[in-house]
Amino acid sequence: MESCGVKLNFWENGPQPGQLYSLSGSTGSTGTSCGPVRHTLNPMVTGTSVLGVKFTGGVIIAADMLGSYGSLARFRNVSRLMKVNDNTILGASGDYADYQHLKHIIEQMVIDEELLGDGHSYSPKAVHSWLTRVMYNRRSKMNPLWNTVVIGGFYNGERWALTCSHTYINTPLTQHRTFRGTAQIEMKRE
Repeated sequence: MESCGVKLNFWENGPQPGQLYSLSGSTGSTGTSCGPVRHTLNPMVTGTSVLGVKFTGGVIIAADMLGSYGSLARFRNVSRLMKVNDNTILGASGDYADYQHLKHIIEQMVIDEELLGDGHSYSPKAVHSWLTRVMYNRRSKMNPLWNTVVIGGFYNGERWALTCSHTYINTPLTQHRTFRGTAQIEMKRE
């Protein structure tokens, strides 16, 4: 029997007599028997675009509920929007597993912040700042989060609509519509 070009014995990685079987499946701390650990290069279940609009009366973030497995419309009821707190909402496109990972971390951060009881809550700008650093960190480790995230909300009377991406494009965009329907994008540092 051969695996990865190496001849394996039938009972290799099995337990010795009187021992228990190890379910780890790896032969060493650096990787599996077939080489180093590999990270996702192609997301499996993905969501499409998320739309964020900042207007005079507030901010709207919208996304569909479809999770695609390749070109197959596999999951038809997955939410890619989350309420971070009373001031902030987040929407994500891209890999759904990475979105679930981010959602879990953010929910735990909010719980930890609420347990302090100091009346502070995360602003949209603070969530954006934290998320850009997390995404840059993961990208630097060659294991990026395959998401583009739209963050919106109100804080201190200001409306915020911010984006960040696994490609590290993390700046607020303001789009102005003219009467002809064309969009002009201008970068704004707020």
